[in-house]
Order: sequence, then structure tokens, then C-alpha cells
Amino acid sequence: MAFIFSSKKTSAFLCICIGFGMFGFSHEFSILGYAPEDLTSIHKVIHLFESSLVKHSKIYESFDEKLHRFEIFMDNLKHIDETNKKVSNYWLGLNEFADLTHEEFKNKFLGFKGELAERKDESIEQFRYRDFVDLPKSVDWRKKGAVSPVKNQGQCGSCWAFSTVAAVEGINQIVTGNLTVLSEQELIDCDTTFNNGCNGGLMDYAFAYVTRNGLHKEEEYPYIMSEGTCDEKRDASEKVTISGYHDVPRNNEDSFLKALANQPISVAIEASGRDFQFYSGGVFDGHCGTELDHGVAAVGYGTSKGLDYVIVRNSWGPKWGEKGYIRMKRNTGKPMGCVAYI
Repeated sequence: MAFIFSSKKTSAFLCICIGFGMFGFSHEFSILGYAPEDLTSIHKVIHLFESSLVKHSKIYESFDEKLHRFEIFMDNLKHIDETNKKVSNYWLGLNEFADLTHEEFKNKFLGFKGELAERKDESIEQFRYRDFVDLPKSVDWRKKGAVSPVKNQGQCGSCWAFSTVAAVEGINQIVTGNLTVLSEQELIDCDTTFNNGCNGGLMDYAFAYVTRNGLHKEEEYPYIMSEGTCDEKRDASEKVTISGYHDVPRNNEDSFLKALANQPISVAIEASGRDFQFYSGGVFDGHCGTELDHGVAAVGYGTSKGLDYVIVRNSWGPKWGEKGYIRMKRNTGKPMGCVAYI
């Protein structure tokens, strides 16, 4: 249905719209989700909003709700446009989160709960890969077949489960030669002693669960984007197991890269910055602090135009970022990692 305005708010929207103005950028519409001419009139912005709703299959319960979401969309579009004028190493774009306030986004999609337990620091002397010396200039575990297709956690704070599973899938492929897609839902439903399903969790606890119990294949225990009941009847089928896990020494990039050169690893990052919400491409060197709130998987590292980065696999689907991934500048923030091993 077309979006026709007759309220007094239209004038305010138009003022904001004109404020965008015209600007030049080298990124294509397919990357950013909008073009400069889309920002020149209220009618074009409305059309852009309507197109976004169709693209992301969004339906609102009332016109008032739709109007409210349009206001948020306008504010986010303004932020995206202004940021793209200022930054040079990365760029932002419209995505499925464009109708959410930043607070809504954080509450729905970030689920790492570092406060659940005190993390035991791993000493360099105890570190599994401390003697690894042949550190390659770049690594990409996707090219080595150790990374499954990007998944989507939906509006469930289960990033901790996706981060854990990605690391287990990776080391299992490295050891066995087979990439087996495993179940996050099993962790959400069954690993409940300390973790909280869609309300967040900690990867250390999840690794301990996998060590004790193993994981079923995704096809045997599929993801439902919500909490379910632990299905113990599946225990008879084959599982993938690990014999333990190590924490990577904190704030030690050398150890981090040594671990990553040997396998994909589970990491926690701060993803609460607004730019992270709309990241579309490039080497991200925006806000990245130490208030860890999101679990992801590091699957490689490299250098682009003089910028060293880590390849991070997110769990917000393939339409976010660089087909579901983000390249994060190294030494920005202090990620902490977990390494599973068989």
C-alpha cells in the first residue's frame, strides 16, 4: 500500500530530507541501499522506505506504527548519509535494522553476557599455540572450507550459541576434513545451567557443554529463533564433540593471530556502536570499545590498503555487512577469544 502523508509531521520530514542534500560517493546503490537522488524529496524517501519494507518483508499493525517506524527510518538514513560523508575506510548502508532505534537494536540482537562469570585468564605459558612461529601474512578459513554459510539468529539474543558453534564447526572440519553444520538451537534449549537462551549467554559455558555432551547436526535439531524445550530423544543420533577448549591470552594480538592462523575462533566484541548496526563494507575502524556485548567468530585476518583487519563472521544473515561478514581493524578494542579443540 502506498504511503501518503497528510499530517503536520510531513513538513518536518521534508526539512530533514532537504538537509541530506546531494553528495558524491563511489559506492553503488546495491551496497548502500540508497542513491543520492533518493534524498532530494520527501516522496523519494517515502518510496525508499516502502521499498525497504518489501525487501525485508516488514508489515506493521497500524498506520501510527508505520508512521513511527518511518520517523526512525528517516533518522537512521540521516545518520548513514552523514557518516558516509565523514569516514573513508568503511561505509554504512540501509538494511533490515533501518526501522529500529539504536536501543531497540541493542536489546534485540546483542546477547553476550560477560557478567555471567569471571573469566579465567590464560597465561602465555599455558597457551596451546605459544610455540607457533610460521605466522602467515593472511588467513581465510572460508577458502579452506572450515566455515559454514552465514546464519541468522533473528530477534533472539543467541549470538553466544552461534559464536560457539562456528568455532566447533571449524575445528571439526580441520581435524576430520568434513564441514558439518551444527545446531545452535541445542545449546539454546539444553545449555541452561548458566546460559539464558535468547536472553544471552557466555561462550565458555557453551564450550563446556559441548565438551560434556557434544552437538547434533543442524538438520537434526533446527533453529527456530526462539527458546524451545531440550529434546533428549535425539541423544541416540551421532554428535560432534570436542575434548576441551582454551581461552586466548587477554589483550595479546600475537597470541590471537597465532590461534586464528590455526583455526576459526570464538570472540566477543562490542557491537553496540550505531555504525556497527549499519555497517555495509570496508575495514571498520569506527567505535569499538571494551564493553563486550556480542559473540561472533573470527575466521581470518589480512591487510587492505595498509589497514590490518580481522575477518569476522556475524550471525545477522547474509544481507548484513559484506555478505554477513565484517572486516574489523586490528587493535581497535580488545576482543577476547576462545579456542575449541578436539
